[in-house]
Amino acid sequence: MKALPVLNEQAAGIDVGSERLHVSIAGDMPEVFGTMTSDLQKLKEHLLKKGVRTVALEATGVYWLCTYEVLENAGIEVVVVNGRHVQNVPGRKSDMVDCQWIATLHAHGLLRSGFVPPAGVRRLQDYLRLRQDKIALAAGHVQHMQKALERMNIKFHDVISSLTGTSGLAVIRAILAGERDPKVLLGLCAGQIRKNKAAAVCESLRGTWKPEHLFALRQALEGWDFYQQQIAQIDVQIQAVLKELAGPDDPDHPSPPAHKAASSNAPRIEGLHGLLMKLCGQHDPTTIPAITDYSLLELIGEVGTDLKRWKTPKHFTAWTGLAPGSRQSGKRHSSASRGRNRAGRLFCVLAQSLARSVDKALGGFYRRIRARRGGLVANQALARKLAVMFWQVMVHGVAYVEEGLKKYEARVLETEQRHLRKLAKKHGLVLQPAAC
Repeated sequence: MKALPVLNEQAAGIDVGSERLHVSIAGDMPEVFGTMTSDLQKLKEHLLKKGVRTVALEATGVYWLCTYEVLENAGIEVVVVNGRHVQNVPGRKSDMVDCQWIATLHAHGLLRSGFVPPAGVRRLQDYLRLRQDKIALAAGHVQHMQKALERMNIKFHDVISSLTGTSGLAVIRAILAGERDPKVLLGLCAGQIRKNKAAAVCESLRGTWKPEHLFALRQALEGWDFYQQQIAQIDVQIQAVLKELAGPDDPDHPSPPAHKAASSNAPRIEGLHGLLMKLCGQHDPTTIPAITDYSLLELIGEVGTDLKRWKTPKHFTAWTGLAPGSRQSGKRHSSASRGRNRAGRLFCVLAQSLARSVDKALGGFYRRIRARRGGLVANQALARKLAVMFWQVMVHGVAYVEEGLKKYEARVLETEQRHLRKLAKKHGLVLQPAAC
């Protein structure tokens, strides 16, 4: 049996833990380091002294990030691998053996690195993920406000569209200030509500006003306000990172006009669209339906702006988990499901917003697939199509042109008729249009 060639005799493998790092060079006897900052510096010096220029480690929770950054700053190539791809023989599991196994595989060139965004994008990613956590925590306090209102038999949140909108918050604050007159509370609402829902709002604001539930309502509002303040502070940090990544203004490309935010959770950043266009090299993915400035910012936080790492759109959709995998054993081929990462789940959310569009070709595509395969398959198919368009815009600058629902349906009808004619010809039949 031909032996596998050793491509790098000084390749190292690290088994990452929360308290210890087990390190092996080319499968030799491991050494153990701590995970404190001083320990990571000792690890870096040890690897450089041994002439190590490439290291493989498993992506274990968040424990690998600090080790990755220290080694990256030292100029060492770090290969972050999926733990399922480096599993050893069953029954031989230990930290000491794992690092030797990883080092051996890496020395023979059998490991491929997963995608790790550049340092600047990782900073943006950390802020965006923290912001998402704050939004989820704030949503919990909105539910607490609704529960307190229900306990007082106040149905105001059922009548208006959003309790945390301008009208909803104005009424809640007035209630906590002691106002109980429904007509006075109605006067705090927007003009459209006063015009179309005056009677329903007045009736919904008659309740029991028990002190214990008013106390719960006050605490829920204070919690929501607290997280809104934290989200605003995060937006300031995100703006600073975006300006740093975008660089100085280019006089040849003036800032484009701002886009209207499509979500109440969108960050309040002045000139957000212009900053995103500079990051994307003046390519504009927001021309794709459902992609707004906010969703583009989230996508950049997950995949960065250089999508050339994925050679084709198929590589990109496979990485996001939107394309089905394949499994082969002998002559048997079958599909295998892939787990969607954060970028893949974000494309699925964007696809949902197109499901009910009345004039978009992509909306017609979704409904056509849903009629045949169901909503879940249709959502993933449309998400994959959005991911392909996003890759094409970011890599090749291909602008999306909306053809409209009618033109799409006409093209689908023409394709179906062509297939029918081909099938009829195969069986020696002739198609004739039905008499009107």
